[in-house]
Amino acid sequence: MVDTGIEQAKKLAGGNSAALLPRTDRTVEEERLHRKQNLAAAFRLFSRFGFDEGVAGHITARDPELTDHFWVNPFGMHFGHIRVSDLLLVRHDGEIVHGDRPVNAAAFAIHSQVHAARPDVIGAAHSHSVYGKTWSTLGRLLDPITQDACAFYDDHALFDAYSGVVLDLEEGKRIAHALGDRKAAILRNHGLLTVGQSVEEAAWWFITMERSCQAQLMAEAAGSPVLIDEEMAALTRGQVGSHFAGWFSFQPLFAKITREQPDLFE
Repeated sequence: MVDTGIEQAKKLAGGNSAALLPRTDRTVEEERLHRKQNLAAAFRLFSRFGFDEGVAGHITARDPELTDHFWVNPFGMHFGHIRVSDLLLVRHDGEIVHGDRPVNAAAFAIHSQVHAARPDVIGAAHSHSVYGKTWSTLGRLLDPITQDACAFYDDHALFDAYSGVVLDLEEGKRIAHALGDRKAAILRNHGLLTVGQSVEEAAWWFITMERSCQAQLMAEAAGSPVLIDEEMAALTRGQVGSHFAGWFSFQPLFAKITREQPDLFE
C-alpha cells in the first residue's frame, strides 16, 4: 500500500543515495545466502529484544529459486542460537527438503498461507512479544500517535478471531486474507505478524510495531494521547513506512548483531 521509498531516500541522503540502495545484482546462490544470513541475524535480534517465548515464534524467508519454498527456524531451537546452517527449507505442502530438525506446525500453517497469498512477500515474522500480545488483547488497531506508529497508518489489519494454536491451514488462510495487501496484522489475543519485500523489512516492521504497541500502552496509561491528523499521518507513512524505509532501518541492527555475534554466519 506504500511506494518503494526510493525517491524519499534520495531526498534524505542528498547526492549519496546510490550507496544506500539494496543490491539487485546477486546470483540466485548469492541471494539465497543473503536471505538466510539476514534471517539468522533477525532471530538473534529477536532474542536480544526478548521477543522469544519458549518455542513460540517464527520468521521465514522465501527461497529465491524455489519460490513456493521458504526458510524457517527449527522447532525448539532458541532464537539466540540460530545459525545460517540451522535453517530449514520447507515446501508448500509442509515437507522439509533441507535440514534434519522438525518444523513448528504453527509456523507452517501461518507462513505457508501468507507466502502463497502474497507473491510479493519475501519475509514474514511472528512471535509472542510482550507488548504486541498485550496490545492484541484489546482487539484494536494502533493509532497514529507517534511518527514511528505512522508507518502502520492505514497499513495494518486486525485478525479479530482466536481459536487456539494455529495448526489448521484454513486458519492460516483466514489470517492471510485478513492481512490482505498490508504490511502487518494484529492477531487478537495472540500477537503481531509483519511481512515485507525483504527479510530485513519484515523484521524491522516487527521490531518497530512492537515498540509502537509499547508506546501506545504507556501513553494511554498516562492519559489521552493526541492523534496525528489523517492527512499528516498518511504523509508520514510515505516517509517512514515505505519498503525502502523498512529495509534501510534494519541495516544498522544487522551490522551491530553480526559484528557482536559473527557465529550466526556459520
